[in-house]
Amino acid sequence: MEEQPAHVDEPGGGLDRRAELSEFLRSRRARLKPEDVGMPDYGRHRRVPGLRREELAQLAGVSVAYYTRLEQGNGRNVSGEVLDAIARALRLTDAEHAHLTHLARPKQHKKKPAARTQHVRGALWQLLDTFESVPAYIVGRRSDILVWNRMAAAVFGDWAEMPAQERNWARLVFLRPEYRELFVDWDQKAFDMVAFLRMDAGCHPDDPRLSALVGELSVKSSEFRRLWATHDVKEKSYGVKRIRHPLVGDLALSFETFRLVDDAEQSLITYHAEPGTPSAEGLRLLASWGRDATRAGTGSSTSSN
Repeated sequence: MEEQPAHVDEPGGGLDRRAELSEFLRSRRARLKPEDVGMPDYGRHRRVPGLRREELAQLAGVSVAYYTRLEQGNGRNVSGEVLDAIARALRLTDAEHAHLTHLARPKQHKKKPAARTQHVRGALWQLLDTFESVPAYIVGRRSDILVWNRMAAAVFGDWAEMPAQERNWARLVFLRPEYRELFVDWDQKAFDMVAFLRMDAGCHPDDPRLSALVGELSVKSSEFRRLWATHDVKEKSYGVKRIRHPLVGDLALSFETFRLVDDAEQSLITYHAEPGTPSAEGLRLLASWGRDATRAGTGSSTSSN
Protein backbone atom coordinates (compact mmCIF):
# COMPACT_ATOMS: atom_id res chain seq x y z
CA MET A 1 0.00 0.00 0.00
CA GLU A 2 1.33 3.44 -0.91
CA GLU A 3 2.12 5.68 2.03
CA GLN A 4 -0.38 8.48 2.54
CA PRO A 5 0.71 12.12 2.81
CA ALA A 6 0.49 13.87 6.14
CA HIS A 7 -2.91 15.20 7.17
CA VAL A 8 -2.91 18.98 7.19
CA ASP A 9 -5.63 21.56 7.60
CA GLU A 10 -5.86 24.52 5.27
CA PRO A 11 -2.68 25.66 3.45
CA GLY A 12 -0.50 27.55 5.90
CA GLY A 13 -2.27 25.92 8.84
CA GLY A 14 -1.22 23.11 11.12
CA LEU A 15 -1.61 19.37 11.20
CA ASP A 16 -5.07 17.86 11.65
CA ARG A 17 -4.97 16.98 15.35
CA ARG A 18 -8.06 14.75 15.24
CA ALA A 19 -6.65 12.72 12.35
CA GLU A 20 -3.30 12.49 14.13
CA LEU A 21 -4.96 11.19 17.31
CA SER A 22 -7.05 8.68 15.38
CA GLU A 23 -4.17 7.28 13.34
CA PHE A 24 -1.81 7.18 16.31
CA LEU A 25 -4.21 5.07 18.38
CA ARG A 26 -4.92 2.75 15.46
CA SER A 27 -1.22 2.26 14.76
CA ARG A 28 -0.46 1.44 18.41
CA ARG A 29 -3.38 -0.98 18.61
CA ALA A 30 -2.35 -2.68 15.36
CA ARG A 31 1.09 -3.58 16.69
CA LEU A 32 -0.30 -5.63 19.61
CA LYS A 33 -1.56 -9.20 19.45
CA PRO A 34 -3.90 -10.80 22.01
CA GLU A 35 -1.11 -13.02 23.30
CA ASP A 36 1.05 -9.92 23.90
CA VAL A 37 -1.39 -8.75 26.57
CA GLY A 38 -2.43 -12.12 27.98
CA MET A 39 -5.70 -12.46 26.11
CA PRO A 40 -6.86 -15.59 24.25
CA ASP A 41 -7.06 -15.41 20.48
CA TYR A 42 -10.25 -17.15 19.42
CA GLY A 43 -10.28 -15.96 15.84
CA ARG A 44 -8.19 -17.76 13.24
CA HIS A 45 -9.03 -15.14 10.62
CA ARG A 46 -8.97 -11.70 12.22
CA ARG A 47 -10.19 -8.90 9.97
CA VAL A 48 -7.85 -6.32 11.49
CA PRO A 49 -4.19 -6.51 12.50
CA GLY A 50 -3.52 -6.41 16.20
CA LEU A 51 -6.10 -5.98 18.93
CA ARG A 52 -9.73 -5.28 18.19
CA ARG A 53 -11.29 -2.14 19.62
CA GLU A 54 -13.40 -4.13 22.04
CA GLU A 55 -10.33 -6.00 23.29
CA LEU A 56 -8.44 -2.76 23.87
CA ALA A 57 -11.45 -1.21 25.61
CA GLN A 58 -11.70 -4.24 27.90
CA LEU A 59 -8.02 -3.97 28.82
CA ALA A 60 -8.35 -0.26 29.53
CA GLY A 61 -11.57 -0.63 31.52
CA VAL A 62 -13.65 1.70 29.34
CA SER A 63 -16.71 1.12 27.18
CA VAL A 64 -16.26 0.20 23.54
CA ALA A 65 -18.34 3.21 22.51
CA TYR A 66 -16.13 5.55 24.56
CA TYR A 67 -12.90 4.16 23.14
CA THR A 68 -14.33 4.22 19.61
CA ARG A 69 -15.11 7.93 19.92
CA LEU A 70 -11.58 8.58 21.14
CA GLU A 71 -10.04 6.59 18.31
CA GLN A 72 -12.16 8.54 15.85
CA GLY A 73 -10.34 11.65 17.03
CA ASN A 74 -12.85 12.93 19.55
CA GLY A 75 -10.80 13.39 22.70
CA ARG A 76 -12.89 16.17 24.23
CA ASN A 77 -13.27 15.92 28.00
CA VAL A 78 -11.19 12.75 28.23
CA SER A 79 -9.62 12.46 31.66
CA GLY A 80 -5.99 11.92 32.46
CA GLU A 81 -6.92 8.71 34.26
CA VAL A 82 -8.55 7.28 31.14
CA LEU A 83 -5.56 8.22 29.01
CA ASP A 84 -3.28 6.56 31.56
CA ALA A 85 -5.36 3.37 31.38
CA ILE A 86 -5.31 3.36 27.59
CA ALA A 87 -1.56 4.01 27.59
CA ARG A 88 -1.02 1.01 29.88
CA ALA A 89 -3.26 -1.19 27.74
CA LEU A 90 -1.38 -0.18 24.58
CA ARG A 91 2.00 -0.67 26.28
CA LEU A 92 3.03 2.87 25.36
CA THR A 93 6.49 4.20 26.10
CA ASP A 94 6.82 7.39 28.14
CA ALA A 95 7.29 9.38 24.92
CA GLU A 96 4.22 7.76 23.34
CA HIS A 97 2.17 8.40 26.48
CA ALA A 98 3.14 12.08 26.38
CA HIS A 99 2.32 12.24 22.68
CA LEU A 100 -1.14 10.74 23.30
CA THR A 101 -1.80 13.33 26.00
CA HIS A 102 -0.69 16.20 23.76
CA LEU A 103 -3.05 15.04 21.01
CA ALA A 104 -6.05 14.21 23.20
CA ARG A 105 -5.83 17.14 25.62
CA PRO A 106 -4.20 20.06 23.77
CA LYS A 107 -5.85 22.69 25.99
CA GLN A 108 -3.91 21.32 28.94
CA HIS A 109 -0.72 22.75 27.48
CA LYS A 110 0.25 26.38 27.39
CA LYS A 111 0.41 27.53 23.80
CA LYS A 112 3.17 29.74 22.45
CA PRO A 113 3.16 31.52 19.11
CA ALA A 114 3.76 28.69 16.66
CA ALA A 115 5.88 30.66 14.22
CA ARG A 116 7.85 32.77 16.68
CA THR A 117 11.53 33.30 15.97
CA GLN A 118 13.78 31.29 18.24
CA HIS A 119 16.64 33.10 19.92
CA VAL A 120 19.61 31.66 21.80
CA ARG A 121 21.02 33.48 24.81
CA GLY A 122 24.41 35.10 24.24
CA ALA A 123 25.93 33.24 27.19
CA LEU A 124 25.15 29.94 25.44
CA TRP A 125 26.96 31.10 22.31
CA GLN A 126 29.99 31.82 24.47
CA LEU A 127 29.68 28.45 26.20
CA LEU A 128 29.78 26.58 22.89
CA ASP A 129 32.93 28.44 21.89
CA THR A 130 34.70 27.15 25.01
CA PHE A 131 34.20 23.54 23.82
CA GLU A 132 37.40 23.51 21.80
CA SER A 133 37.46 19.75 21.21
CA VAL A 134 33.76 18.93 21.67
CA PRO A 135 31.32 19.21 18.75
CA ALA A 136 28.22 20.94 20.10
CA TYR A 137 25.13 22.68 18.79
CA ILE A 138 21.70 23.83 19.92
CA VAL A 139 18.53 22.66 18.18
CA GLY A 140 15.09 24.15 18.53
CA ARG A 141 11.60 23.50 17.24
CA ARG A 142 11.18 21.41 14.09
CA SER A 143 14.80 20.17 14.47
CA ASP A 144 16.12 23.59 13.39
CA ILE A 145 19.85 24.04 14.02
CA LEU A 146 20.16 27.37 15.84
CA VAL A 147 23.76 27.69 17.04
CA TRP A 148 26.89 25.55 16.68
CA ASN A 149 30.61 25.67 17.38
CA ARG A 150 33.63 25.19 15.12
CA MET A 151 34.00 21.51 16.02
CA ALA A 152 30.40 20.78 15.05
CA ALA A 153 31.11 22.40 11.68
CA ALA A 154 34.27 20.33 11.32
CA VAL A 155 32.37 17.08 11.93
CA PHE A 156 28.98 17.73 10.32
CA GLY A 157 29.74 20.41 7.72
CA ASP A 158 29.77 24.19 7.74
CA TRP A 159 26.13 25.10 8.15
CA ALA A 160 27.06 28.80 7.84
CA GLU A 161 27.36 28.21 4.09
CA MET A 162 23.69 27.15 3.87
CA PRO A 163 20.62 29.40 3.71
CA ALA A 164 19.06 29.75 7.16
CA GLN A 165 15.94 27.77 6.20
CA GLU A 166 18.10 24.81 5.17
CA ARG A 167 19.73 24.49 8.60
CA ASN A 168 17.33 21.83 9.72
CA TRP A 169 18.26 18.24 10.59
CA ALA A 170 15.27 16.68 8.87
CA ARG A 171 16.05 18.53 5.64
CA LEU A 172 19.71 17.55 5.84
CA VAL A 173 19.01 13.87 6.49
CA PHE A 174 16.35 13.37 3.84
CA LEU A 175 17.23 15.88 1.14
CA ARG A 176 21.04 16.09 1.12
CA PRO A 177 22.88 13.03 -0.27
CA GLU A 178 26.11 13.86 1.57
CA TYR A 179 24.40 13.22 4.92
CA ARG A 180 23.34 9.78 3.78
CA GLU A 181 27.05 9.09 3.35
CA LEU A 182 28.04 10.83 6.58
CA PHE A 183 25.95 8.66 8.92
CA VAL A 184 27.00 5.01 8.90
CA ASP A 185 23.57 3.98 10.22
CA TRP A 186 21.53 6.40 8.12
CA ASP A 187 18.35 4.34 8.53
CA GLN A 188 18.42 4.79 12.31
CA LYS A 189 19.19 8.50 11.98
CA ALA A 190 16.24 8.88 9.59
CA PHE A 191 13.91 7.00 11.96
CA ASP A 192 15.01 9.19 14.88
CA MET A 193 14.45 12.42 12.96
CA VAL A 194 10.90 11.47 11.98
CA ALA A 195 10.12 10.33 15.54
CA PHE A 196 11.38 13.67 16.90
CA LEU A 197 9.24 15.60 14.42
CA ARG A 198 6.19 13.51 15.38
CA MET A 199 6.77 14.40 19.02
CA ASP A 200 7.01 18.07 18.10
CA ALA A 201 3.86 17.83 16.00
CA GLY A 202 1.93 16.39 18.95
CA CYS A 203 2.96 19.34 21.12
CA HIS A 204 2.35 21.95 18.41
CA PRO A 205 -0.16 20.69 15.83
CA ASP A 206 -1.00 24.30 14.92
CA ASP A 207 2.55 25.17 13.81
CA PRO A 208 2.36 26.17 10.12
CA ARG A 209 6.13 25.91 9.64
CA LEU A 210 6.13 22.36 10.90
CA SER A 211 3.23 21.32 8.69
CA ALA A 212 4.95 22.95 5.70
CA LEU A 213 8.16 21.05 6.49
CA VAL A 214 6.30 17.74 6.81
CA GLY A 215 4.45 18.40 3.59
CA GLU A 216 7.62 19.22 1.67
CA LEU A 217 9.50 16.18 2.97
CA SER A 218 6.52 13.93 2.22
CA VAL A 219 6.56 15.07 -1.39
CA LYS A 220 10.33 14.94 -1.90
CA SER A 221 11.29 11.80 0.06
CA SER A 222 9.61 8.39 -0.12
CA GLU A 223 11.64 7.30 2.93
CA PHE A 224 10.25 10.18 4.98
CA ARG A 225 6.71 9.44 3.78
CA ARG A 226 7.05 5.78 4.80
CA LEU A 227 8.45 6.59 8.25
CA TRP A 228 5.91 9.35 8.91
CA ALA A 229 3.10 6.86 8.29
CA THR A 230 4.32 4.65 11.18
CA HIS A 231 3.39 7.30 13.81
CA ASP A 232 6.43 6.44 15.94
CA VAL A 233 7.54 9.07 18.46
CA LYS A 234 10.74 9.52 20.43
CA GLU A 235 12.43 12.01 22.74
CA LYS A 236 15.97 13.21 22.14
CA SER A 237 18.24 11.50 24.68
CA TYR A 238 21.72 9.96 24.42
CA GLY A 239 23.57 7.26 22.54
CA VAL A 240 26.33 6.70 20.00
CA LYS A 241 26.50 7.95 16.45
CA ARG A 242 28.91 6.48 13.92
CA ILE A 243 30.21 9.04 11.45
CA ARG A 244 32.12 8.32 8.23
CA HIS A 245 34.17 11.50 8.00
CA PRO A 246 35.84 12.29 4.65
CA LEU A 247 39.05 13.50 6.30
CA VAL A 248 39.64 11.36 9.41
CA GLY A 249 37.63 8.22 8.64
CA ASP A 250 35.12 6.50 10.90
CA LEU A 251 34.23 8.13 14.21
CA ALA A 252 32.21 6.59 17.05
CA LEU A 253 30.87 9.57 18.99
CA SER A 254 28.76 9.45 22.15
CA PHE A 255 26.12 12.17 22.26
CA GLU A 256 24.23 13.70 25.16
CA THR A 257 21.12 15.89 25.08
CA PHE A 258 20.58 18.68 27.59
CA ARG A 259 17.19 20.40 27.49
CA LEU A 260 17.51 24.05 28.48
CA VAL A 261 15.80 24.98 31.72
CA ASP A 262 14.61 28.39 30.52
CA ASP A 263 13.37 27.11 27.14
CA ALA A 264 12.31 23.47 26.94
CA GLU A 265 12.02 23.81 23.15
CA GLN A 266 15.79 24.17 22.85
CA SER A 267 18.34 21.41 23.50
CA LEU A 268 22.11 21.43 23.69
CA ILE A 269 23.65 18.40 21.96
CA THR A 270 27.28 17.46 22.63
CA TYR A 271 29.51 14.74 21.16
CA HIS A 272 32.64 13.13 22.55
CA ALA A 273 34.84 10.12 21.91
CA GLU A 274 36.16 7.57 24.38
CA PRO A 275 39.71 8.60 25.39
CA GLY A 276 42.52 6.67 23.74
CA THR A 277 40.43 5.51 20.79
CA PRO A 278 40.91 6.24 17.07
CA SER A 279 37.79 8.38 17.28
CA ALA A 280 39.36 10.54 19.97
CA GLU A 281 42.45 10.94 17.78
CA GLY A 282 40.22 11.88 14.85
CA LEU A 283 38.56 14.64 16.88
CA ARG A 284 41.97 15.85 18.04
CA LEU A 285 43.14 16.12 14.45
CA LEU A 286 40.06 18.07 13.43
CA ALA A 287 40.52 20.42 16.38
CA SER A 288 44.19 20.99 15.55
CA TRP A 289 43.53 21.70 11.86
CA GLY A 290 41.06 24.45 12.73
CA ARG A 291 40.35 26.65 9.71
CA ASP A 292 42.63 24.51 7.56
CA ALA A 293 40.25 21.56 7.82
CA THR A 294 38.20 21.28 4.65
CA ARG A 295 34.97 20.84 6.61
CA ALA A 296 35.80 23.21 9.46
CA GLY A 297 33.52 26.09 10.32
CA THR A 298 34.16 29.80 10.61
CA GLY A 299 35.88 29.56 13.99
CA SER A 300 32.99 30.84 16.10
CA SER A 301 29.43 29.99 17.01
CA THR A 302 26.83 31.02 14.49
CA SER A 303 23.11 31.62 14.70
CA SER A 304 20.52 30.85 12.05
CA ASN A 305 18.34 33.81 13.01
